[in-house]
Amino acid sequence: MMGIDSQAKAGARTAVILLLGINIFNYVDRQILAAVEPSIRAAFFLPGDKNALAISGILGSAFLVTYMLVAPALGWLADRISRWLIIGFAVIFWSFATAGSGLAATFSILFLTRVLVGVGEGGYGPAAPTILADLFPIETRGRILALFFAAIPVGSALGYVIGGVVLTHLTIVPEAERWRWALCMVAVPGIVLGGWCLFQRDPRVVNGVRPPRQRAKLSDYLTIARTRSYVFNCGAQTAMTFAAGGIGWWISAYLKDRGLPSSSTEIFGAIIAVAGLTSTLTGGWAADRLRGKYPSSYFLVSGWGMLIAFPFFVAMLFTPFPFAWVLMFASVFFLFLNTGPSNTALANVAMPEVRATAFALNILVLHTLGDVPAFPAIGYVAGHTNWTTAFLLVSAMMLVSGILWITGAKFLPGDTARVEAAR
Repeated sequence: MMGIDSQAKAGARTAVILLLGINIFNYVDRQILAAVEPSIRAAFFLPGDKNALAISGILGSAFLVTYMLVAPALGWLADRISRWLIIGFAVIFWSFATAGSGLAATFSILFLTRVLVGVGEGGYGPAAPTILADLFPIETRGRILALFFAAIPVGSALGYVIGGVVLTHLTIVPEAERWRWALCMVAVPGIVLGGWCLFQRDPRVVNGVRPPRQRAKLSDYLTIARTRSYVFNCGAQTAMTFAAGGIGWWISAYLKDRGLPSSSTEIFGAIIAVAGLTSTLTGGWAADRLRGKYPSSYFLVSGWGMLIAFPFFVAMLFTPFPFAWVLMFASVFFLFLNTGPSNTALANVAMPEVRATAFALNILVLHTLGDVPAFPAIGYVAGHTNWTTAFLLVSAMMLVSGILWITGAKFLPGDTARVEAAR
């Protein structure tokens, strides 16, 4: 795969395919809810309710709260037992919870099912990239993780497209009930893929024998918090997640406010698919290629991408459609450049025995301060001012993210070298 199979461990190809498939449906599940959010709001709130947007935004935060709280515990566990076992049961659990969301009779029950989705994702999030980091060497890790995280734009796009298609074309179902069908439909593939995980072998098992269980010391965990590049990376990813999560959740409402039809979410989905996919793969490839000349390449690619995305997004807010789509495409492309490099940097500066925990702690931080407050905050600002003002807040976070990555670039080479020397 990608010319690097000879450098990878046994089972690497299967792991990439399986984890990529799961990650695609992970983001389908997240964004299909955003695509049908106006229908959900119409089902549970009265027209003209100024607080409806802010309360509806809590649905986006619901699964993320449990996701970020459960992730550290399950990440710690993933450093000790089979990561595939954790992933398999986690994916099956969140898929059933997603189906439950489609069957929810009240907003409170819908909120509860989204909370349960977060429990399942908390097991998958830290373990999946750690498996790939175990299977592939540092020279090609950026490209592999970029391929894995390419599921973000692809899955997100599919979520918008599937949601838009179901709302528009599933005419055999009453319009008010179509959002329920959209959620139930995307649960089935997750159950199948989760079952497949239960039959995979942990990459730490060699010739049928698992090495002595790694017992990380307290100092190993404290080292994560003291690693400066890790801290800057968490901060930058948090600001980026505020921006990307805010756009992803509220784009349907924003486009509707600008007078575009519901089918416009399909156009946005296509932009995410094309711009996001090519950008994610380009970012991982470029960072790997530049690493020999620029040891901070993973942060430089990430930071400059966000700094370029910022003015394109601001210009989009003040440009009429359809030309605004062009600016949206450019902004999304540069926004996603960081996806592979920033997560590769996380893996590279964490010792293998605590790598899943490092990813889990990053998940906790970036969601606690990123998209969890972004959903209701953006909804509140939009409900009390307008969508242009709300999305200017999003663009400011892009700028902050880029500055943090550029500032932290000077620490990345030394932190990476320390981990490689200790292997």
